[in-house]
Amino acid sequence: MATKSTAESAALRDLIHTFIHTRLQAKLDKLADDDPRRQQLLADHQPDAWLADAARRVAQIQLATHTLKPIHPDARGSNLHAPPAAIDLPGLVSSHCLTDHWDDDVVGNAAALDVFKFLKLEHDGRSLLQRLLEHDADLLAALGDDAEQAEAWRASFAAITESRDTPSSHTLAKQLYFPLPDGDYHLLAPLFPTSLVHRVQQRMREDRFGEAAKAARDARKAKQPHAHGYCEYLDLAIRKFGGTKPQNISQLNSERYGENWLLASLPPQWRTLDLRPPLRRDSAFEFLYRNDKTLRNRVAQLQHFLRVTAHNNWQIRRKRARLLGEITDAFHQYAAELLEANRNGALTAGWSAHPDCRLDDSERHWLDPLRAHADTEFSSVHLWRDWPEQASKRFGNWLNGKLDHDELRLAQPEAEHWQDVLHNELRMFKEILDDGRT
Repeated sequence: MATKSTAESAALRDLIHTFIHTRLQAKLDKLADDDPRRQQLLADHQPDAWLADAARRVAQIQLATHTLKPIHPDARGSNLHAPPAAIDLPGLVSSHCLTDHWDDDVVGNAAALDVFKFLKLEHDGRSLLQRLLEHDADLLAALGDDAEQAEAWRASFAAITESRDTPSSHTLAKQLYFPLPDGDYHLLAPLFPTSLVHRVQQRMREDRFGEAAKAARDARKAKQPHAHGYCEYLDLAIRKFGGTKPQNISQLNSERYGENWLLASLPPQWRTLDLRPPLRRDSAFEFLYRNDKTLRNRVAQLQHFLRVTAHNNWQIRRKRARLLGEITDAFHQYAAELLEANRNGALTAGWSAHPDCRLDDSERHWLDPLRAHADTEFSSVHLWRDWPEQASKRFGNWLNGKLDHDELRLAQPEAEHWQDVLHNELRMFKEILDDGRT
């Protein structure tokens, strides 16, 4: 039985044919005019042939709002497509907040993602997939003159929203026992809310790098009024999914370059003093030690722990590493705050060139790196000298001095151990600076 053509179906057919022709042309452009593969490509990209192949390959991918691979890349359980529903949950941010608009993710064979791009094509504000799910007669007519064939293709494409297997978990997936009042429990298998994460990261990216945010920051730096403010997300962490092939996790993960931005789940810390650079001090380590009570407590805890601990095992080493990590984190946090103050104009880059700055050169390069943008001599030294090594040595010697006690005598091996912990982080920081990503 033939389908009935309308102006709307004709427009949809043009949209479909243009998409197929564009893909064909991109492949033909890579081949010589006499390449024998051209004829096969022309045959494969005839509309009926391409649609039939796409209807077959769509089974290799699935639409999802909640995915499993971010939990563990080798997990083989189910992914779910659960369109957000309007639920009254005051104070809770979850996928139900996306009822107005959300981006579906795609999992499965990355080689079949062109089928998803086809289904995302829009005409008059509606995607082809949406029309297929609604049994749109105009789209069925656009797919072909054979109504039965068009309906078969529609069913195949529409099945992209469904899991083709029985819902299942996997040994590599997380599972949670959720207790019930009667002493029983639910066994929960959490999934990654990929659609929600994508929306949140879109918002954060716009807040951080959008034109409106840039204009507001420029106005603040110039000390000029502006129509609106801007958002800052402090202490962000980035978790990478998929390594060099983020598309193996999912389509939206690929669009995010494999990055999953993590907000700091930390309580705010009261700061009694405004951020200021370590001027009129010979050591940034001593400056922060005198002005940060938490840091002084951590050093005292490490000293006490080393004094009373005579034996050595993995638990001892883990606690010692934790205390040492908290000490070095305090200095990394201070350096990050100075850098952020340089970027937003709260502190002028180049403060280490002030006559009142008595810091060692290595500490100047660590704490005032943006000075290299305007100071040629400083930039040359910053690029070629191993200032992380020198700063780390100064830290090791400084911490040895702070830990010194009648019952605790430390020597060069201990100083070198403290030095190595800081040096690994400083070396990475220098590589980031050298790559121009600050």
